Amino acid sequence: MAAVDLTTHPGHLARRLQQAHYLLWTTMVSEEITSPQYGVLNALMAEPGLDQRTVGERVGLDRSTVAEVVSRLGRRGLIEKVRDAEDGRRYLLRLTGEGATVHRKLTIRTARMNHVFLSPLSDAEQSVFLDMLRRVSDAAEELRSPERAAVRA
Repeated sequence: MAAVDLTTHPGHLARRLQQAHYLLWTTMVSEEITSPQYGVLNALMAEPGLDQRTVGERVGLDRSTVAEVVSRLGRRGLIEKVRDAEDGRRYLLRLTGEGATVHRKLTIRTARMNHVFLSPLSDAEQSVFLDMLRRVSDAAEELRSPERAAVRA
């Protein structure tokens, strides 16, 4: 059997895209805070007081990954856990003052990085590209979590 053209394989292209994103992230945004960690900071900036499970859902992280991210951000003093007054078994998360400062800095850097990352595309192409990525990502999320897809149907 002959070799296949991997440039027609979405998984191969997605991996290359992720490698490019990682390179840009570490050079333009942060070597200390990862993109998923920034996602958690951003979710808590938008909605302070979310529980860990909900944060994971907001940023598309599985339970074990969000637990590790929350733990790392907590050790760095960027987020804090507060016991839920309505359900003492649950903890709510919020940014510390330092976490808000880090979020602000990273948001500016991320905007610059995204500009570079998408620069091969025109504004119209960027809009279409992002829409397509969202649609494929949403569909992939439903494959990963069929119970959520059933709830939405």
